[in-house]
Amino acid sequence: MSVTAMTPSSRALPLMPHTLRTRDGHRVRYAVAGAANGLPVAVLHGGPGSGSQPGALRLFDLSRHRVVLIDQRGTGASRPRGSVRHNRTDALIADMEAIRVRLGIARWGVLGGSWGAALALAYAGQHPESLSGVVLRGLFLASEREVRGLFVTSRHRAPRQWAKLASAARCARPGALLRRCHALLQHGVSRARQRAVALAWRDYEDVVLARSCGRGAVASATRMPRVTAARADRLVAKYRVQSHYLVHRCWLGETRLLALARRAAQAGVPIAAVHGSRDPVCPPLNLQRLARAVPHAQTECVPGAGHLASDPALHRRVARAIDRLFAEPNREERTLRYAT
Repeated sequence: MSVTAMTPSSRALPLMPHTLRTRDGHRVRYAVAGAANGLPVAVLHGGPGSGSQPGALRLFDLSRHRVVLIDQRGTGASRPRGSVRHNRTDALIADMEAIRVRLGIARWGVLGGSWGAALALAYAGQHPESLSGVVLRGLFLASEREVRGLFVTSRHRAPRQWAKLASAARCARPGALLRRCHALLQHGVSRARQRAVALAWRDYEDVVLARSCGRGAVASATRMPRVTAARADRLVAKYRVQSHYLVHRCWLGETRLLALARRAAQAGVPIAAVHGSRDPVCPPLNLQRLARAVPHAQTECVPGAGHLASDPALHRRVARAIDRLFAEPNREERTLRYAT
């Protein structure tokens, strides 16, 4: 895949893949696109487990930005796919720092959506000196309340799909469903059983997310095409990683995450957050919780918008926040100078 933007005043880079080999056996894939001398911005995908999406590049002016898409451990093109060994939040943060240093970037902006927003705040709190700013979309706070909302409360939004997921997992208790799915998606049960759980989880999640987009979106989500065995195995990998993170509250939890956000803000990192008023996964009240912890954060609740980055209203406001927050850096700050 190659995405290139050229202007008379800047030399642009195609979307080129690179691999970071870690000491604990992971190969973390990342790709860079945009202007070679542009403001660098790292993009953190959601899930956890979803993998990066090249469509995120549409949020940026590639003649002014240098965008780094990162597939977190076990996701996307990173390998081993679906691995949860040595896979936790502190490792993802270390990977980000290693990629930043490898690219010779002194400071970069970070854009994170959903789980990626939580990871962005955790990174900012631990490495504020590495950041020019943080933009968040659909903020997830890694709280027990949000996880319960997805697996318990939201079952009323998609009762048929929830029943199919419960049947695939052989679990009738809503409060135990996540842990049951997590246990089944780890190695040790048949591949057919894991595929059934992953497909049912995907169908349930899609309908829950579509509820905020109207009846047409729900109807489309319920008409899912048949998937190949390879695609089903990719879903198993995705939800193995996702369940691994969710059962551990992403090794963060709301209290710690907001403390990290506060630490980043106190160190001078500007934070902007955009959230849909009809987000069915991450409660819009998360925006208020962030504002209480970080009074100087720029927060915006978008009327009628949902959770997904593809929501047109949400897309426009996030693009606007990127333009507003990520100003042109000083040239001497663009590149690390290593002593020779």
